[in-house]
Amino acid sequence: MTQLGSILVVAEPVLFARACRAAGLDSPPVWNGATPLPELALLPVHAGAIPEDFALGQPSAFTGAIAAQAVRAAASAALEGQVDAIVTAPLAKSALAAAGVSHPGHTEFLSELAGRVPVVMMFVAGSLRVSLATVHIALADVPRTLTAEGVFRTMRLTREGLQKYAGERNPRLALLGLNPHAGEDGMFGNEEKEILRPAMAEAHAKGWSVEGPFPADSFFFRRAADFQGVIALYHDQGLIPVKLLSRGLAVNVTLGLPFLRTSVDHGTAFDLAGKGTASADSLVEAARLASEWCGRGA
Repeated sequence: MTQLGSILVVAEPVLFARACRAAGLDSPPVWNGATPLPELALLPVHAGAIPEDFALGQPSAFTGAIAAQAVRAAASAALEGQVDAIVTAPLAKSALAAAGVSHPGHTEFLSELAGRVPVVMMFVAGSLRVSLATVHIALADVPRTLTAEGVFRTMRLTREGLQKYAGERNPRLALLGLNPHAGEDGMFGNEEKEILRPAMAEAHAKGWSVEGPFPADSFFFRRAADFQGVIALYHDQGLIPVKLLSRGLAVNVTLGLPFLRTSVDHGTAFDLAGKGTASADSLVEAARLASEWCGRGA
């Protein structure tokens, strides 16, 4: 079993101590950043006084400000080399917006904090690794958002990430088609010919191992085991099979950052807040994968 090493929890200290007491646990000591990191420590963040009407499971400007401060503090610790990776819990986009943060989620927020670097969202479920060429946009916007340049960038960041973190020297990548039957030679759409194949040609010119475009409806059953990475073109095309096959243990990885970031594959589950019934399995798996991969990383 992978050893997780030292863990630094970034949280609002009063609320975190309250949660620890409710769970029958001791709150870890506060870390000042100047001493060696102990096995478990707390890095406190604040966003003013806790509102009198604060309640678990209720997103607000206050909780959004806390979340934003935590993301900034974790990214700063990673950029300064104080931690090897960051593992994030679910984030309420409505709370971020209420706090005046324009980013729709962690991925875009971390990209800006790291200098607006291009990033790719990849989901890991055992040996299945699926990257998304587009993420949180309407399905109707996918065809006009896709470009050969964007698909190639997704291939590049996926390939570099698998080389750096997963130890794959020349990962074999599969590219899914956008249309039914991968377009059937233009009968069901031209994106495969006009966008996907030019992106593949650029990858092949660099000597990369990329195959496709594959019909998405049969790929995961018939061919997924043959590849180290898969490029899906939109959110549900990649995540439906990942979540089905992982049974709640998939891990979200952000590629392209100057540090490793992993996260859960689910949302906030505010309806379970404070009840002690939510599963931590995906968060534990995200921490395990971060520990394993940062051990391999450069």
